[in-house]
Amino acid sequence: MHFTELVLEIKSRREMLQVTQETLAELSGVSLRTLKQFESGKGNPTLLTVKKLADVLGLELHLKLKNLNA
Repeated sequence: MHFTELVLEIKSRREMLQVTQETLAELSGVSLRTLKQFESGKGNPTLLTVKKLADVLGLELHLKLKNLNA
């Protein structure tokens, strides 16, 4: 999944659950500004930030590392 797909997945899950950005920010401990930047595709969140958002929304993150030597 590319970053743009990740942003869309989190945003659409939030909207499906009818959770406001303000509520998600508060429940996840992520600042509202960071969340708004993330959802607009302008932010560069840490993996921890994305995990916090996903946890609140009931999503799981799975990392797939690419072998650069292959």
